[in-house]
Amino acid sequence: MGLAQHFPALIIAILLGIAFLSPILYRWARKTSAPALITALSLSLVMGIVLLIQVHQGGTFYYHMGGWPPPFGVEFKVDFLRVYMLLVVLAVSLWIMVYALKDLEHELKTEMLGWYYSLYALLVGSMAGIALTNDLFNLFVLMEICAISACAIISIKEDRACLEASFKYLILSAMGTGCFLLGVAMLYMVTGQFNYDLVNEALPAAVEQYPNNMFAASSLFIVAFGTKAALFPLHVWLPDAHASAPSPSSAMLSGVVIKIYAFALFIMFYQLFPRPLLDSIPLNEIVLWLSTAGIMFGSIFAMVQVDLKKMLAYSSIGQIGYVFLGIGLDDTIALTGGFYHLLVHALMKSMLFMVAGVIIYSTGIRQIKQLAGVGQVLPLTMIAFTVGAASMIGIPGTGGLISKWYLALGALEVGRPFFVVIILASSLLNAVYYMPIIVNAFMHQETFEHEAKPVPRQMLVTLVIGVLAVIFFGVAPGPTLTLLENAIALLF
Repeated sequence: MGLAQHFPALIIAILLGIAFLSPILYRWARKTSAPALITALSLSLVMGIVLLIQVHQGGTFYYHMGGWPPPFGVEFKVDFLRVYMLLVVLAVSLWIMVYALKDLEHELKTEMLGWYYSLYALLVGSMAGIALTNDLFNLFVLMEICAISACAIISIKEDRACLEASFKYLILSAMGTGCFLLGVAMLYMVTGQFNYDLVNEALPAAVEQYPNNMFAASSLFIVAFGTKAALFPLHVWLPDAHASAPSPSSAMLSGVVIKIYAFALFIMFYQLFPRPLLDSIPLNEIVLWLSTAGIMFGSIFAMVQVDLKKMLAYSSIGQIGYVFLGIGLDDTIALTGGFYHLLVHALMKSMLFMVAGVIIYSTGIRQIKQLAGVGQVLPLTMIAFTVGAASMIGIPGTGGLISKWYLALGALEVGRPFFVVIILASSLLNAVYYMPIIVNAFMHQETFEHEAKPVPRQMLVTLVIGVLAVIFFGVAPGPTLTLLENAIALLF
């Protein structure tokens, strides 16, 4: 395998390295700072694609930091599902940063841009590590880096709303981290291991001797990852954080950050806990009903919002519920739908926050009622909004339909038709709050009242890329679905 065998560590090292260098480059060679970050993200994405090819050709492999195997060393596991998550993180992060290079000039003070690039690289590097790590303690460290850098890309805007939202996020995220650490301690007490595979091997005997430890640890993990992923009713930090942050930060938080924690909970359930444990206590059932509440209440809360970004934020609570719904249904078809939704929601919600950023950049408008006629002056931007909204609703030809279709098939497969009704009802609710915006934007008879300044071409190009991606994954889902089906089949 040569150099490629070191790519799991190199991806993280490159991103953490550029995080260290970005403020220095911005201070002493300002013009090189942004290209250096884009280059690091691009190189990491290429290495991620190489890892996918390697797994396809040779199967799952492990990488040991410094050549030290577990239980003494840190281990990365590279399989189809982890590489899939890694590629989602890297590809969407690169795409958002290309958009952000222009938008941040409008949203942030000039002297803060170098620090933003640093925090962004830290955030992406930590999420890449969470996707690949096979060690509980390493996961804890990476979660802390991810949480602190996520809080910082909210508060960096330096207005009162951002600072308040960031502080709320920090407190609740710390609570989630504390729950996770307590859960890890309980597992370590009865297994003496941190490595996922070694814990999995030791847990069957531990469940028989210390069942209460297992019940408590699993409950703590649901609270920990549910808080960080904004699973209802642990979502209270999300609306203010996503609505007040700079638009690129909102896109990252909603498009990628909350997904990585949903993925981490999935790994806990299916690669850490032995199957008999999942069958003996209703972990999936708990997640199933929490996700259902999130799907419905997130949509209902979004319907009554007057601020565009806050409406998109509440919508994210409902949409992350679909990912957890796949986990809760505990079926290969439903899990395929949940993980496909993880990808398409990362694309469509990131694009919708970019659209909100373009509208704010050009017109300064945030209120939904003031968007009547905005399609006259920002037609391409509102076409992107229309495609993203169509995918959120699940209209044919968009990626959102494919994920919802698989989730519905999974619900029928396990004999739970009630959740098909939930998916249909939530799609109707999505239409209720997205369609009036689209209709008013394009069909409002009066001239748009507000002045609109030109939008940089770079920002518009990223929207076009998003539109094409959402449509592509709606009309050509085959390769991605095949990858997910093969990955999930291995777990069962």
